[in-house]
Amino acid sequence: MNYTSNIYTHWKQAKGAIALTLMAIFLPACNYNEPQAITPATPQQQRNQVSREVVDNEIAEVTDKTDELIGKTVTIRTQPIRLIGPTSFTVNDKELFDSQNILVINATGKPFTLPSTNDIPLQITGQVRRFDLAKINQDYKLDLQSEYYSDYDDQPVIVAKSLALSPNPGELTANPSAYYGKKLTVTGEVENISSAIAYTLDEDKLFGGEDLLILHTKPQPRVKQGEQVTVSGVLRPLVIAELERDYNLTWDSNLRKQLAAKYRNQPVLIVTN
Repeated sequence: MNYTSNIYTHWKQAKGAIALTLMAIFLPACNYNEPQAITPATPQQQRNQVSREVVDNEIAEVTDKTDELIGKTVTIRTQPIRLIGPTSFTVNDKELFDSQNILVINATGKPFTLPSTNDIPLQITGQVRRFDLAKINQDYKLDLQSEYYSDYDDQPVIVAKSLALSPNPGELTANPSAYYGKKLTVTGEVENISSAIAYTLDEDKLFGGEDLLILHTKPQPRVKQGEQVTVSGVLRPLVIAELERDYNLTWDSNLRKQLAAKYRNQPVLIVTN
């Protein structure tokens, strides 16, 4: 579990926040226009594929502020803007990059599908670099094609080593079937604490859902009610027999009965690290 307190950059600290990963949480606006489908051309691209149904056509100019970030690893929570190539897209984070759109290159080694709506943020962790196609292909064993990146030469980019959907707790409980089985990173305020491995994150009233149950497979430092935390895991329905089959759970019989009675078949985020 991550406790949000700061990011790897030196000028912005998140107030009153504790997180697993050092990260900045910002929610810039973004625009979407028409559907577009992009198919990777090579096995390397397929391993790092990024796809989504909606795109737009905005590119902003680089500012000098990003010079301070070059070579640093950052974690941001933001909304995607535009597909660029089979393995890349743009985002906008005003706190770190002013108003410019920043290219994100998927170097996780796994395909990633962007959300099809503009209200689901992503959590992105990676190194900030100046775009040099040959150098990035060499350093990360990628196969980026020059046809997609003519506008980005020497521009700042984030080479992502981690990508995850980051919806709000209330959205997950209001529409869990859309997220079951997916790797998610969720940020919220601790609400009800049942034990060192089980607690809830407060739902966002805008989504009309219930509080989201968080279940760790291993004991964690005890959280405090009202703390802002960030956790990563897989969303599943709470079916006791299936969870006990798939995970080495450390709960006692009282906690097992309590959760089964209150949250049976409801969504639970299973955190394994």
